[in-house]
Amino acid sequence: MLYLLISILCSVSVGVFFKLLKKKSSVTVFLLVINYLIASLATYVLFRPQFDFSKLNWNYIIPLSLLLPTVFWILTIAINQSGIVKTDIAQRISLVIPILCSYWLFKEEISNFKLIGLIIGLIAVVFILQKNSRMKTSGTFSFYLLLTFLGYGIIDVLFKQIALHSQIPYTTSLFFIFIGALLVTTIYLCINQKAFKTIIIRHFINGIILGILNFSNIYFYLKAHQYFKENPTTVFASMNFGVIILGTLIGIVFFKEKLTKVNIIGLILALIAVAFIVIAQTKSI
Repeated sequence: MLYLLISILCSVSVGVFFKLLKKKSSVTVFLLVINYLIASLATYVLFRPQFDFSKLNWNYIIPLSLLLPTVFWILTIAINQSGIVKTDIAQRISLVIPILCSYWLFKEEISNFKLIGLIIGLIAVVFILQKNSRMKTSGTFSFYLLLTFLGYGIIDVLFKQIALHSQIPYTTSLFFIFIGALLVTTIYLCINQKAFKTIIIRHFINGIILGILNFSNIYFYLKAHQYFKENPTTVFASMNFGVIILGTLIGIVFFKEKLTKVNIIGLILALIAVAFIVIAQTKSI
């Protein structure tokens, strides 16, 4: 369980990290550049990826290289606008999107328990997206929370397709995805001249910290799956429950984030939805 605990802590720490920074978008892009540089180097050192370009599934690698930094940037805005609690829940409950895609696009059967979980999960999303009436931003729903939910759901779908590509190891594809994300963020950084003025040693160090946290989250999550290879649902459930609960506790206790009654109902429904989906995967009901 140590691998899972470290992965949960690193995942939540990324949100806490951005909540504490509250930096401008140009600084965020620079942090993402360093983040993907660290992730690329770590993946190369630990997994020694293959360089057989003909076997790579570029149809998924290229979109993921674009989506990962984009959705990560959206995540930082959602954290600062709506808080860690709502953002973590929106990110984790996005699991309903790949399940729906499995049914509609890939014609997989959905059990009754899983269907109940999906319905509860979608209701939870609506409740979680509800804004506090005292927030200055206009609109009933949080736009960036919605984009976080949709973005991570789509990313999960694409990663599942990468995992099914058996011609080359999953970690090799992951390496090239990180390299692609590094190129995307570097190009944007070069185009945005204002960003260069904000680059100082402190931001470089922050980028390294972010990269270590982000990669450690992925690395120890994979290690947990290897350790619990006979029961992957344990990893799936622990990760989702752990991040939602720990993120909620940190957001409320340390950052004094306020949740409406509707948001609290959404939080409870999100946990119930994950529970139903996990039970469905475990018991095949």
